[in-house]
Amino acid sequence: MKSCGVITEYNPFHNGHAYHLKKAREVSGAEVIVAIMSGNFLQRGEPAIIDKWQRAEVALAHGADIVIELPFAYAVQSADYFGFGGVKLLQALEVDSLCFGTDSEDAVDYQFFADFNQRHQQELEQAFQAIRNNGMSYPQQMTEVYRQLLPEWRLDFDSPNHILGMSYAKANQGFQRPMTLFPIKRQVTRHHQVDIASQEFASGTAIRKAILSADHQQLEPVMPETTYKLLTSVPLRSWELAWPLLKYQLTVSTVAQLSQCYQVVEGIEYRLKEMAVKATSFEEFVSLVKSKRFTWTRIQRLCTYLLIHVSQAEIDGVRSNSYLRVLGFNDLGRQFLGQQRKKVSLPLITKVSKANEGMLSLDIRAGQVYQLLADSAPQDYYRKPFISLG
Repeated sequence: MKSCGVITEYNPFHNGHAYHLKKAREVSGAEVIVAIMSGNFLQRGEPAIIDKWQRAEVALAHGADIVIELPFAYAVQSADYFGFGGVKLLQALEVDSLCFGTDSEDAVDYQFFADFNQRHQQELEQAFQAIRNNGMSYPQQMTEVYRQLLPEWRLDFDSPNHILGMSYAKANQGFQRPMTLFPIKRQVTRHHQVDIASQEFASGTAIRKAILSADHQQLEPVMPETTYKLLTSVPLRSWELAWPLLKYQLTVSTVAQLSQCYQVVEGIEYRLKEMAVKATSFEEFVSLVKSKRFTWTRIQRLCTYLLIHVSQAEIDGVRSNSYLRVLGFNDLGRQFLGQQRKKVSLPLITKVSKANEGMLSLDIRAGQVYQLLADSAPQDYYRKPFISLG
């Protein structure tokens, strides 16, 4: 069965995502679409508005055939680690192609970009090391590096989808059998657009803004009915709900204890502890901590690690011993998994058991913390995959 992969978050699933899944099948000629989807915490360091099981169910209703969870150790990371994790899982399933969205106004040869990176790894690393402590943010540093070594390209490191596309291309090129790449131009809106200006498509940023402000009237035209019903009927999560838990963690932990957490570097633990006392909300807290070196997104990711108490050893453990945790599938997906079962190069997990729960411990703990953010939340991690009969 010919297959195409997508690497997603669906926070929440909207018409742009349905368009992406439709185009992925179209341009790749795939019979099966495999979605690698973040779990309950996301790439930008925030809790998903709707839990992973509900998001997987909606994805299966609107074009995906299989949904695999991207482990926390890859999901809550900068673009390169996030992209590598998604590509690694697709490669383990021997998926034929990868389709992703791009914000680039010009046609971008992502394969050329991947080839260039592979040929010039040493020069890229030297150029990056030469400017890494110049006070610029990571995206600004990478823009400067590529301006030096690839001046004919107008690389836009301010566009999240474009950055992810380049990360996918680089990761894919490192495997023995690279997938075919199919970039798809985003429709109507850009990723950072904050208002819903279309009657069909809206950016995820604009949709989340409307959700968190309870402005649901604008949402119905830009998302499937299944998503809209979920948003108006289930508990919704946000950082403000998690803020009391984070503030407690920062208050009772010593500076030495905070410094042991993953990615707590450069003495940021002192500033985190100091500002936790002053801030009355999560938004105010991040605003107080933010600097040129520590961007909003980097702080959010750091807060997620602190909230869940993540260690470097746990992250390294998942990277060394990755797995394929199935969240759901339809009949086509079931057939594909049956076809690939003997070929997959990573453990394929459809049921959490005593034998594998140690491998999944970080994801289980993340799920348990996520459950604390909403009343009457159903048990999270030990559920069996959702089977779509549609």
